[in-house]
Amino acid sequence: MRIHTFSIVAYSESEASWGVAVASKFPAVGAVVPWARADVGAVATQSYAKMGFGPDGLALMQGGAAAGEALQSLLDADPMRASRQVALVDAQGRVAAHTGADCHNWAGHRLGDGFSVQGNLLTGEAVIDAMATAFMRSEGELADRLVTALRAGEYAGGDRRGKQSAAVQVVRPNGGYGQDTDRYLDLRVDDHAEPVARLGELVQMHHLYFQPPKPEDAVRIDGDIARELQAMMIGQGYMTGEINGVWDEVCQQVFAMLIGNENLEMRWSLKKNRGAVDRVALDYLRERFG
Repeated sequence: MRIHTFSIVAYSESEASWGVAVASKFPAVGAVVPWARADVGAVATQSYAKMGFGPDGLALMQGGAAAGEALQSLLDADPMRASRQVALVDAQGRVAAHTGADCHNWAGHRLGDGFSVQGNLLTGEAVIDAMATAFMRSEGELADRLVTALRAGEYAGGDRRGKQSAAVQVVRPNGGYGQDTDRYLDLRVDDHAEPVARLGELVQMHHLYFQPPKPEDAVRIDGDIARELQAMMIGQGYMTGEINGVWDEVCQQVFAMLIGNENLEMRWSLKKNRGAVDRVALDYLRERFG
């Protein structure tokens, strides 16, 4: 399976997170390249991709192998290693990568502090240079920084065949929905004219729905805000009556229904937020309902 692409594997010590981001002129690249496990590491496998490098690399690192040791074990057992490109980051942020001699030009990788960028069939070395620089200079969550690196690589030329798909995966202990898995974020754009741009939009959507609200973003529901929310709820058919600015029990119960239907439970609940609303949620509702 020829996966000509550019990708990044990385570790964030401050977030206790590991992640992979990838883009390619190949459909559904996110189903092949990225593999990650919290407290273990992450793997990107591409260029005549051997998907077994993903679970096998994670198993080796979970068993105590450093990224470099795990990589060597994978390559030693693979007769087609000259055609492979693979990168690993382990639980401590150590990185290792391999670009086989038979990978299609331009092909190569670059190791950094807690990350590795790599690609094959690229327009040139400038692609991974731009990715490395962008990642090191970027801010925000690991997912944001990974997508920033993809954007930089794409802007520098990317996959010389064009664009089709992109993906980003980030894991952290108990980071998944409901906190019983490590899958904090796992987003894919399988077929799109601008996959990296769309992936960035999906990351921002994930932040809206799943990022815990910040205490400083709590907005007190005074008379003006109450009237605004009442207008929304009446306009969308959730309730009838007058817009009077009284934020009573009925309004709160109805607002809980609106919040639930908009999947904003992480940002407002009857139990915790009766007299205030998260600014991010409020801005979203204003844009959606006017």
